[in-house]
Amino acid sequence: MMNSWDGEGMALDMFGNYVQHGKYHITPITYSQTEPFILNIHYAKRMPSITHAYGLFENNKLMGIITYGSPASYTLCVGVAGREHRHEVLELNRLVLKNNKKNEASILISSSFKLLPKPKIIVSYADTEQEHTGVVYQATNFIFTGTTKERTDPLGSEGQHHRHLPSDATQRKKRSAKHRYIYFLGSKTQRKEYKKKLKYKVKPYPQKKLESSDL
Repeated sequence: MMNSWDGEGMALDMFGNYVQHGKYHITPITYSQTEPFILNIHYAKRMPSITHAYGLFENNKLMGIITYGSPASYTLCVGVAGREHRHEVLELNRLVLKNNKKNEASILISSSFKLLPKPKIIVSYADTEQEHTGVVYQATNFIFTGTTKERTDPLGSEGQHHRHLPSDATQRKKRSAKHRYIYFLGSKTQRKEYKKKLKYKVKPYPQKKLESSDL
């Protein structure tokens, strides 16, 4: 199968089905393939809304997953770059690696960007409760737009997130503060338009700290 090289050591096959990066290949995967990583490895132990999912394979073994979905918050979708671009906002909501080898996270992120439909505005969060500062987002050139405030939410049934299930207002769970990162995905003209419309103030990256294997 014919490949095209992007100048960054990655090859994208002519049909856009996978990306080859050294010994790794990155390709779309199914919802069920993400479940063992999200439910057994990721600290949240909860399946998010998923519209796009990609796997990091080494020797044909799935070593990591990344998922994207529509943000549950309409306010966020409108708040990034206005109403006209609200449908282009996607949340990078899970990034999970089995062994978290050097550069695997950044390889998976950058490769998935090549496979995602475009244009898109990617939003992701680093959880301060997990002592995450978003080192991998900084390494992949996301912009930092501040930290959300700590708050409490009503729990959904069986303790799941209230935005996805009927909630019990008498039971509440703390939602920790999170560092918010944004990446503009598209042509040079599209990225320039997004940057012009961005409603958040771009801020210096938070201080880097050592992080655990989940992001």
